[in-house]
This record gives sequence, C-alpha cells and structure tokens, in this order.
Amino acid sequence: MAQPAPLYDLFTLIDATLEDERRAAIRDAARDIVEADGTIVTDQEWGVRPLAYEINHKSDADYHLLQFHAPRAVLETLDRTLSITDGVLRHRIIRLAPGTPAAPDPPRVARPGAVAPPVESVEA
Repeated sequence: MAQPAPLYDLFTLIDATLEDERRAAIRDAARDIVEADGTIVTDQEWGVRPLAYEINHKSDADYHLLQFHAPRAVLETLDRTLSITDGVLRHRIIRLAPGTPAAPDPPRVARPGAVAPPVESVEA
C-alpha cells in the first residue's frame, strides 16, 4: 500500500524593502511550484516583522509559512528556486512528523507607537 505524501513546512523570509508586487510574485512562484505536483494545506502570511538579527544588512523581513504535501522533486525545485531568487533572505523546508499539531495562527506584532491593551489584574 502506498504511503501518503509527507507534510512539509516551507518558511520564507523575504526582503521587506521590495515592492509589494515583487514580494507577492515570490510567494506566488512558491505556491505554483507546490501546486504543480502537490497540495497546499496551510498558507499564512505573517507580514513584515523585525528579524532577531540582521541578514544581509536587513533588519525586517516579510514572513510567510506554507504547509503542503508533495513528492521529493517539488522540494528540490523549491529549494533551488528560492536559493537563487533575489529578495529571499532565508528559506527553510522541513518534513513534519506524523501527528504534528496544525500550524498556529500568525503571531501578532506590536507596531511602533501602538498602545498595548490594558492588562486585567486578578486579585486573590
């Protein structure tokens, strides 16, 4: 009996200084590669967020998570394409173990100048 295609995570960090159209084109190209021979399970845009450390003198990146089922050839094509695409600061493809929980909702980032919601105190 054939095993189902494994579930993979593709996480990309795209240069935040690129125009929105160029960043969208990079994300769309990755989706097109996956959809050619696989299926997308989760597609989350986490938006522009600060990096923990600078990459190529950039301090912000556009974060994107794509979870999918696909054969090995798709992984090789994705890795090669993202490695040579200008504007991709980093990418990571990992195979998720069976039973791995679903992807979390995109985390929220406090924007500069935003006011945090008040914290309710609990008295004992």
